Amino acid sequence: MTTTNEEARRKILNRLRRANGQLTAVIAAVDNGGSCREVVTQLAAVSSALNKAGFAIVSTAMKDCLNDSQTDADAAEGLTSEELEKLFLMLA
Repeated sequence: MTTTNEEARRKILNRLRRANGQLTAVIAAVDNGGSCREVVTQLAAVSSALNKAGFAIVSTAMKDCLNDSQTDADAAEGLTSEELEKLFLMLA
């Protein structure tokens, strides 16, 4: 994995960890009878963090594909441009 991919991976993991923390807050708010506003606000934050992580994953794969420098894992998956587009649209 290139340095750029390592940086992207680190950022994606940070987003996912943030989403995990926010989801924990949603669960705690529901469990403790938190206000509707608190629950919905935290849930929106979780959703946004997950969407951003998903977009980052797909865009990184697209860059690799376009640069013809796919990782072994992507090559093994056989990700075509059409499949990457479908993945991207799943998040939209």
